[in-house]
Amino acid sequence: MDIEARVLRINGLDMHIEIAGAGRPLLLLHGFPDSCLLWRAMLPGLVAAGFRVIMPDQRGFGLTTAPTRTADYTVEQIAADAIAVLDALGIGRAALMAHDWGAVIGWRLAADHPARFSRFVALSVGHPDALASAGLRQKLKSWYVLFFQWRGVAERLVRAGNFRMLRRMADDGPELARWRRDLDRPGRLTAALDWYRANFAALVKGGFPPARIPVLGIIGSEDVALTVAQMENSGRHVDATFECRVLAGAGHWLPLHDVAEIEAPVIAFLTESE
Repeated sequence: MDIEARVLRINGLDMHIEIAGAGRPLLLLHGFPDSCLLWRAMLPGLVAAGFRVIMPDQRGFGLTTAPTRTADYTVEQIAADAIAVLDALGIGRAALMAHDWGAVIGWRLAADHPARFSRFVALSVGHPDALASAGLRQKLKSWYVLFFQWRGVAERLVRAGNFRMLRRMADDGPELARWRRDLDRPGRLTAALDWYRANFAALVKGGFPPARIPVLGIIGSEDVALTVAQMENSGRHVDATFECRVLAGAGHWLPLHDVAEIEAPVIAFLTESE
């Protein structure tokens, strides 16, 4: 399978993107602490299903420019990057799938740009308003969001013990070496944490508009950071159809470890009515 790498000038950034396949455009957005490589295990199935898969490294991650100001990582600016990528590629409308922080961006895109996206698959992270109102158990799981606000202190503690925190998150999975390599570059860990800092109020208070396109939400029952409830309740914030699937025994990194379970429902949903 051929994968084309490009660098596009997007909103003042040099944005690295990878493209595979031909046919219906599908934009994939990764989250923390990933890059476009998050999607490699899913690529064969998506390409075989007839998608042209577009995978950017979002700002601050992978090979894309990392702005040095916290203010440059708001959801609104990152969502604008996604629209600019479609514009640069001459794509009027695409399907959308996103994970973790990418899903937060996806929910914004599904609300603000229904003419640009046909359907949205949200992996792990539900609508931000459902997340903000998910109760005490979710707040306890989200302890790290508050911890990441302590600029400098958070960076030192995340790096402590050779990125011990990431090792626990990944269960020493094969992606750990890539995460450490990427985040250990100058300024990159701060850039990744600035996503949490620039959007702290939105994560705590909500205030996002409802999605205006059909949404499929998928979450693992054993997600280390998120409760099932925040995904199940996201239907209250969708002004279209909403379906939720809970994968028993699955964790947070669905595109890495649970491809066999999510591939068929994802493809069926994205190709429905087409």
